[in-house]
Amino acid sequence: QVQLAESGGGSVQAGGSLRLSCQASGYTYSSYCMGWLRQAPGKGREEVAAIDDDGTIRYADSVKGRFTISKDNAKKTHYLQMDNLKPDETAGYYCARVLGGDCDKEVNLWGQGNQVTVSS
Repeated sequence: QVQLAESGGGSVQAGGSLRLSCQASGYTYSSYCMGWLRQAPGKGREEVAAIDDDGTIRYADSVKGRFTISKDNAKKTHYLQMDNLKPDETAGYYCARVLGGDCDKEVNLWGQGNQVTVSS
């Protein structure tokens, strides 16, 4: 079965850290761009970070220097380490697989989402 299973998330105070994990199954993991997106209440979904099939990484400007995306092809898992979290980053965080190795293509597989709540 082709799927993405997320773990991590939770509640933290401003300035704290959390780590999200996303384990893939059912397909050739290393051939795809993998990423993280988030959606805050009343707002649209936005890309947070992505890592393509050859390891090239990109971040949203708002998280540069604080968030780190990584992946382990052997474990078919990618991660999002989030440091110095801010209250306005409270959102549902979703892992995603892009249609191919290039991160500029559309997402075609989603994780179930995990809530991240940052209190002030």
